[in-house]
Amino acid sequence: MIFWDQDGILLIDYLPKGQSFNAEYYSSLLMQLKDILKEKRRGKVTKAVLFSHDSALAHRAFAIKKKLGFQSLDHPPYYPDLAPSNYHLFPGLKKQLKGRHFSSDTEVIAATETWLDRQSSEFFLSGLQKLEQLAKKCIDLCGEYVE
Repeated sequence: MIFWDQDGILLIDYLPKGQSFNAEYYSSLLMQLKDILKEKRRGKVTKAVLFSHDSALAHRAFAIKKKLGFQSLDHPPYYPDLAPSNYHLFPGLKKQLKGRHFSSDTEVIAATETWLDRQSSEFFLSGLQKLEQLAKKCIDLCGEYVE
């Protein structure tokens, strides 16, 4: 799970082997995120935090989000083009990791975080700005997905 904003990475969580990603696990991540926002984005968060993510069941843990002052953008099911990580973040990461062989999870994590650390705040901002264009396309197509 990765949380990011226009300035960069806020929190990355690698699900431990054998752990289920459920509403309880997600809620614990949101509690961590709230603390990180207070630390890293002091003074920038004046109202609510607005999330854009897919419609997975665990992500719909609205009770905890509301309690923490987080809000969610509605996301049509099965519409990957509206998830900024899917259309902006992961393609570059996949390209960077493609064809490389890793002997451990630790190596994959290090390579991932090295690539993410190299990205500028302009990179992250441009990914969020593109969301507006993609949302308009979705509206124009009445929610139908066309690749």
